[in-house]
Amino acid sequence: MNLINCKLALKTLKSGLPIIFPTDTLPAIGCLPKFSKTIYEFKKRDRNKPLILMGSEQKQLIDYVHESAKEDFENIASKYWPGALTMIIPSSEQQTPILTSKDLTLGLRIPNSYMAQSLMKETGPLLTSSANISGFKGSITAEGISIDFPSVEILGPIPWEKRSGKASTIISWKKSGEWMLIRKGEVLVRELH
Repeated sequence: MNLINCKLALKTLKSGLPIIFPTDTLPAIGCLPKFSKTIYEFKKRDRNKPLILMGSEQKQLIDYVHESAKEDFENIASKYWPGALTMIIPSSEQQTPILTSKDLTLGLRIPNSYMAQSLMKETGPLLTSSANISGFKGSITAEGISIDFPSVEILGPIPWEKRSGKASTIISWKKSGEWMLIRKGEVLVRELH
């Protein structure tokens, strides 16, 4: 197992490689946004499935949100983040080069994980997916994940902090004041219509 700290993680990410790190839900594989293709390659993930942009705090992600959705984004983010909620929102025009969706939307999340937040304070936002080979149930331990991804560095120290092992709730912004549930998860969002 290739364990690294946050400083070494930044070096690895800048070289174009992904790293694996814990979140409050499932472990994640992440990369700097400009290297998104690497996650698809390592996971054997369908390129039509978008990735999630994670950050350490709301101000890291606000510039990715289209002006039309900013007020709703800030309202939901202030109530449910950090936490197990992913918001799919329209992307701001200047951020379209990093998009992995075909509909100009972006999934955003701030995990309630000290290790994940510390990492992204160092690296900036990361494009992420769950740390498993697509189509297979992955491990939730660093040791198990290292078997699936033997060449990918893993953020230490281990054992990782406690996490739920369940996927995040996903909601999608439809229009001002209107959200739709995409995937039921740990968080119950009262603002859904």
